[in-house]
Amino acid sequence: MPSDRTLWRRREVLRGLGSVGLAGSAPALLSPLHAESLRVGHAAPAATLTTLEGTQLSTRQYLGKVVILTFWATWCVPCREELPLLSRFVQQHAGEGLEVLGFSLDDRENLEQVRAVARTLAFPVGLLGSDRLPGYGRIWRIPVNFTIDRKGQLLDNGWDDKQPVWTQARLDRIVGPQLRAPAEGG
Repeated sequence: MPSDRTLWRRREVLRGLGSVGLAGSAPALLSPLHAESLRVGHAAPAATLTTLEGTQLSTRQYLGKVVILTFWATWCVPCREELPLLSRFVQQHAGEGLEVLGFSLDDRENLEQVRAVARTLAFPVGLLGSDRLPGYGRIWRIPVNFTIDRKGQLLDNGWDDKQPVWTQARLDRIVGPQLRAPAEGG
């Protein structure tokens, strides 16, 4: 049974979805809910994932690679459908310089559920621990993903995506060309 805190977080996410209206069609409606400084083609804010094992992984250490930050929760059905696709994609493209960092919005009391999901994934997972990530704002809608190119620039801003769930076609369109581009000095 979910705790009061888990139910509160779910209500907050749903309230955020409801405040946007139909699919969040007006970007101006989104601005108070996320970081204003996120701009495609500009430096992506640094993000650090503390994995379930306690290792800290920073996007800064992945310069020269393409990085997807994915935000999800065990109770989010679209997230749970998206995660296996991302896992297969990173397995297929890790040799081309792809990294995925998975931030779970679950509470510590759901840690075993998060661990069960993480065991099925080919990328590191950690608990976000808050509803905010510095530079990316309040994570009010999930799934939401941000893609950072090899130079550390924001390639895809998840807040701008009207259909935020990854599909194979969308991964191929957004991430594929970056993976085919040579790394700096390569």
